[in-house]
Amino acid sequence: MSGSIEAITGCMFAGKTEELLRRLRRAEIKGDQEIEIIKPEVDDRYGEETVTTHNGADWEATVIPSNRQGKKMVDDMSADVLAVDEFNFFNKYFLPLLQKKADNGTRVIIVGLDQTYRGEPFTPMENALAVADEVQKLTAICDKCGSEATKTQRLVDGEPAPEDMATIIVGGEESYEARCRDCHELK
Repeated sequence: MSGSIEAITGCMFAGKTEELLRRLRRAEIKGDQEIEIIKPEVDDRYGEETVTTHNGADWEATVIPSNRQGKKMVDDMSADVLAVDEFNFFNKYFLPLLQKKADNGTRVIIVGLDQTYRGEPFTPMENALAVADEVQKLTAICDKCGSEATKTQRLVDGEPAPEDMATIIVGGEESYEARCRDCHELK
């Protein structure tokens, strides 16, 4: 079996995790593949040991720290399909490990935001997109005007966030909106 890296990306509320779960369900239907899904320990929005979509669908996941111990945990996994949710929360040292997994026959599915709330490339996801065999970029609907949204708008007290805030702040609908290029704002 040939390995590969598939990347699913886009802004928040674009359906990235829904697409991931759809692909995992298809792999499960085949019945002959061991599936493992991992998520970063920083993402505890909908439950610590599940990957959950914004509308409630979920899949049991292994929580991985973004450090040497986490890399060892991933290295020890032997699944046929290895899915990584919220890859943008991992550090850059995980990508070579995932490439090695794909080189050794694993189907690796990487999911994450392609841009920060500032509209800048999100490391390490930008590097994953560059080495992926397949990339699917999803869009959402702009919360302000209804156009196709490709940006993630961070909000603080209902207003656009200043651009000098920390890049990673875990949140959902209370802190973020999908926005088109024209409606995306920074203070």
